[in-house]
Amino acid sequence: MRLPVLVAPDSFKGSFGAAEVAAAIADGLRDAGRHANELPVADGGEGTMDVLLSALGGELHAAQASDPLGRAVEASFALLPDGRTAIVEAAQASGLGLVAEEERDAFAASTFGTGELIAAAVEAGAEGVIVTVGGSATTDGGAGALRALEGVEVKLEVLCDVLTPWEQAARVFGPQKGADAVTVERLEHRLDDLAQRAPRDPRGRPMTGAAGGLSGGLWAYGEARLFPGAPYVLDAVGFDAAMRESGFVVTGEGRLDDQTLQGKIVGEVATRCRQGGVACHAVVGSNALEPFKVRILDLASVTEAGTPEALRSAGRDLGRPGEASPP
Repeated sequence: MRLPVLVAPDSFKGSFGAAEVAAAIADGLRDAGRHANELPVADGGEGTMDVLLSALGGELHAAQASDPLGRAVEASFALLPDGRTAIVEAAQASGLGLVAEEERDAFAASTFGTGELIAAAVEAGAEGVIVTVGGSATTDGGAGALRALEGVEVKLEVLCDVLTPWEQAARVFGPQKGADAVTVERLEHRLDDLAQRAPRDPRGRPMTGAAGGLSGGLWAYGEARLFPGAPYVLDAVGFDAAMRESGFVVTGEGRLDDQTLQGKIVGEVATRCRQGGVACHAVVGSNALEPFKVRILDLASVTEAGTPEALRSAGRDLGRPGEASPP
């Protein structure tokens, strides 16, 4: 009997959630006669709360918060079954998706709403909060969140979707948040000023630039612990055990690029599969990675698929005899 296929993709940002991607690929594999196990995963960015909640259990709680421009928004946080640990996803209150493209103001955008969600989780009984910080519209170094958390005592574990250090946050991510060259320079000066005044200097430290420095601000001023999101989530959902019981693995995310080699899901899954001796295939929305760098990842194949039917078709192709590594 052939071993099942493990389908473990991240979301395709702005298009499909991780569970949707996993379901579509798995449907295609089943059409081809393969048994498939769905294991949606995440890298600490948008959608991570849903992935952890599905794997660990718990319940969502609604809360009012401020969006990046200070407007009221209905958001959620999760309380895990122990009642003492919460999950707050920064994108719920501070996400880029909450601001229309013509409204984006990288200098004005604030993480205050993320701080409000953390405070709401503490008020609901949480003693520790897992904060997932990808996908933000902000580059305020976490100053807004820290204002909202004045007087709040809580242990924070921050999951970061990038390894970018503090001093690179404005240059690397500012433009996608609406910053022109002049604004990027202003953001860099503001972040530098925050770093100079911080109890701990976040400059030069990996992951402190995630979400426009939100991770670094929480680390520098609030003594949060920072974790690369992809390995944290894969460990939490039991990926390694599921991989070892699989004939091969299909992973994916919206775009393969140089960031894939720096802690994104496809890179982390491919590394673990290589170490475990299990073939790994990637199904992605777009592939902007040079062939040489694809070889570095040691992927058995890369397929571009940007629609649900294309995802199902990719699964069918991988499930046919000869298309994937044998069990």
